Amino acid sequence: MQNLDSAVLATALPAMARDLHEDPYRLGAAITSYLVALTVFIPFSAWIADRFGAKRVFMFAILTFVASSVLCGRAQGLGELVAFRVLQGLGGAMMVPVGRLLLLRGVAKKDMLSAMAWLTMPALLGPVTGPPLGGVLTDLWSWRAVFWINVPIGLIGFALVAWKIPHVPPTRPGPPDVVGLALTGTALALVMFGIETVGRHVVPGWVSVLALAAGILAGWLAVRHCQRVPQPALDLSLFRIATFRDPAVAGSLFRTGAGAVPFLIPVMLQIGFGMSASQSGFVSFATALGAFAMKPLVRPLLRRTGFRGALVINGVVASFGIAALALVTPAWPAAAIFALLAAGGLARSLQFTALNTLAFADVPAERMSRATALYGTLQQLTPALGVVLATTTLETCLALSGRSALVAADFSWGFVVAAVVVLASIPLHARLAPDAGAEVSGHNR
Repeated sequence: MQNLDSAVLATALPAMARDLHEDPYRLGAAITSYLVALTVFIPFSAWIADRFGAKRVFMFAILTFVASSVLCGRAQGLGELVAFRVLQGLGGAMMVPVGRLLLLRGVAKKDMLSAMAWLTMPALLGPVTGPPLGGVLTDLWSWRAVFWINVPIGLIGFALVAWKIPHVPPTRPGPPDVVGLALTGTALALVMFGIETVGRHVVPGWVSVLALAAGILAGWLAVRHCQRVPQPALDLSLFRIATFRDPAVAGSLFRTGAGAVPFLIPVMLQIGFGMSASQSGFVSFATALGAFAMKPLVRPLLRRTGFRGALVINGVVASFGIAALALVTPAWPAAAIFALLAAGGLARSLQFTALNTLAFADVPAERMSRATALYGTLQQLTPALGVVLATTTLETCLALSGRSALVAADFSWGFVVAAVVVLASIPLHARLAPDAGAEVSGHNR
């Protein structure tokens, strides 16, 4: 449900912009507000799951997500939509990290790679079906219908959780690090608000600059605080584990660049190429189809190359795949665009699975909940940065050209900038040990 929501929304953005009388790139706030809310609330998820029981928290999260989806479908302006998306992010923040925590606590390391692949394959049904479904719903009814689709899915999911997931008793995790959580949430929210509004005339310029400065200061204070207390909100000592540090740091660069692509593709196809929402959806779902096809191949590939080899070689391939999208023009046949998107989906899927598995390969069981909270925070922050990267690039192209409307060439620069950011992660991956995560990948065993 969560992945479907993100996929259908990207396809519906141009229609939302027309209905709400907003510029398409400003509607990126509907995506980033949700992702920022995820990022802010995820650090709470580990403590809340331990304190109240993972199953109970999971069920509450589903109901919150469904209720806020209904509110999003009734929004009458960008401000209302952003507010309801923040509430939706609160529900989403408790779903994926808690589910992953349940999985990682019960799986042996030798089975972790297969387990992570099985976890993500059903979730990929969202991105696979999302773009065409979002296009059809938007064209036949309204963009509001892309939020209403969460209601039946959420209610079925709630019933299945109540029926199938065994009860997980709460524990006594001790008092939460309230100061650390407050500083971390404040820093993330202020920095993302500053980045999202700077130069866009949404608020006065000094407000954006002040938010950025205050966010950086709060972030510095949060790091200092988390390094000093015994049970911090974010366990920064996890960065001493090389196999966690690389997916967290280098992986953040990759996810930022790759996170720009799902935003750029549907907007380019509709605004730049003149496709309808349905046409755009059926073409852009090729990316998720390629990602889905890669999942069964991940284990044999990683067993052959190891994590370092896969992340370095495939990272280069993924970067060139994103850069190749800059060559696409309205003259290209839809089948050629579909094939290029599917190939890019293959490469990015392998990179995501390798990063998400390697991150937990050497984390001790007793620190797993803190690892899922910290990694989940970074995992949700970076796609938001990717959308900001894309919208900022498009706005810069408009400002430099003097035009008032986007053209197809503007999106080419968006893909080039995203590819450069992805490529910047490769030297960091190359610093991994050749046998990094070998117990999980089976490489050289």
